[in-house]
Amino acid sequence: MKRWDGWGDDTIIYPLPDRPRRFLERLVGPGTPPRDATLEEVISMVPPSRLPDHPLVSGDPAERVRHARGQSLPDWIALRSGHILAFPDGVAYPSTDAEIRNLILYAKAVGAQIIPYGGGTSVVGHINPLPSDIPLPGHGHPSVLTVDLNRLNRLRRFDETSHLATFGTGITGPDLEAQLRARGCTLGHFPQSFELSTLGGWIVTRSSGQQSLGYGRIESLFAGGRLEAPAGTLELPPFPASAAGPDLREVVLGSEGRLGILTEATVRASPLPEREDFYAVFFPDFDRGRGAVRQMMQARLPLSILRLSTAAETETTLALAGHERLIGVLERMLQALPVRGMGAEKCMLILGFTGREAVVGAARKEALGIAGKHGGVRVGRTFANEWHKNRFRTPYLRNTLWEMGYAIDTLETATDWANVPAMVDAIETALCSGLEDIGERVHVFTHLSHLYPYGSSIYTTYLYRIATDSDSLRTTSETLRRWEVLKAAASQAIVAHGGTISHQHGVGTDHLPYLAAEKGPLGMATICDLCKRFDPDGIMNPGKLV
Repeated sequence: MKRWDGWGDDTIIYPLPDRPRRFLERLVGPGTPPRDATLEEVISMVPPSRLPDHPLVSGDPAERVRHARGQSLPDWIALRSGHILAFPDGVAYPSTDAEIRNLILYAKAVGAQIIPYGGGTSVVGHINPLPSDIPLPGHGHPSVLTVDLNRLNRLRRFDETSHLATFGTGITGPDLEAQLRARGCTLGHFPQSFELSTLGGWIVTRSSGQQSLGYGRIESLFAGGRLEAPAGTLELPPFPASAAGPDLREVVLGSEGRLGILTEATVRASPLPEREDFYAVFFPDFDRGRGAVRQMMQARLPLSILRLSTAAETETTLALAGHERLIGVLERMLQALPVRGMGAEKCMLILGFTGREAVVGAARKEALGIAGKHGGVRVGRTFANEWHKNRFRTPYLRNTLWEMGYAIDTLETATDWANVPAMVDAIETALCSGLEDIGERVHVFTHLSHLYPYGSSIYTTYLYRIATDSDSLRTTSETLRRWEVLKAAASQAIVAHGGTISHQHGVGTDHLPYLAAEKGPLGMATICDLCKRFDPDGIMNPGKLV
């Protein structure tokens, strides 16, 4: 069963041996396992529903708890502590577009807000009801209806000639891929949340998969669909291209549930590749690795993934991998290459090659040749294959770390190549020094995970100790305060250095204060105008995005 207060299936664990535990203690100090609230305790705190009866709406307290928060660190702090400030009043499970239209009319009639819910994997507050201390102008504190789309999970049409596949938007990544692979195709969209997240969630948050370099981000895969909005229905035909005015797909992409509910999406599938290879390459330092990947991108090589870790992330990845024998062999091999200068500053690159046999072979030769010219050493496929095999298991480490007394979070941005070094330094400096005033250390590490000819995304992870206090409310407040300090410092550094506030996670509530710096007054007014056009009464996911 899906965890109600953490990541993934509750039967799957990510154990950490003693060596990784000692590694974390050396970096930030020993953690103190927190006392987590039980599901029964949290259910007992759920207030009565304010929604009138409806055949599609459940007021069950357990269902309302499971739909109250997503997967951000503030969400975890709230769920684990039991200090949840707001719950939806009901959860609906429609199975057709007509039922969604019915629920929109119901919400309008009873004065309720609607929160669309896909896989519940948002890390920036997309699916959270607003706390009661945040009234909406002109609305006060209306009731909240969460619309869970998991029953809209079928393949509706498949065009074998055009490779266009139309799905209900509640379909999860594994189910979508299974349907396409049975027809010899793949979408190739693999975010780290792949196992739980949904097609609709990918589209409305402008998601980027781990192999987007080869298959494209979701905006290039999304061909069309249907949006049910309070103002009506928007049909988006799946043209291969069009010059007929502004592309309304772009209105839906990144709309985060503010315009309506995306019920159907047509996506552009690709034939299953003949070959897929993954390699690991180590560079003496991050600068040489960055130079190599930039040259690969600007040569337009047909790769499917490039993921370059800083020295700190490389060290952390190797320390937490758990395969001590494999890591030992790797370290000895690298230490035996003094001419390449592989020391403490070494950085790891994961490369992926996907496609036809001949194309993969040519791309591999060119990419590894460029890596070698920058001092890179190929270590074979074993380590990279381990990364690929476990890439969707890694989020389970969050559960383990929390239970050890550590909070872990991520943030990301994107900028041009010339600005990458300064941006990485600014983000990491802001995070590393964020808790110095209370004597707490923060472990910070970064990778470049989505690369372009003109720039790169920057994905940073940071870990700190959960606060300890005999009073659970003070513990919760202090742990959250530490996150707020770190998140604000990093976000301000991103804005100050000209990066986007989000490359792939969306805006939600966590990034909302920084969006105006990126869009400008006219851009923000335009987004607000669109929301008003599609949702005149302001019932769709208010408080998110704008």
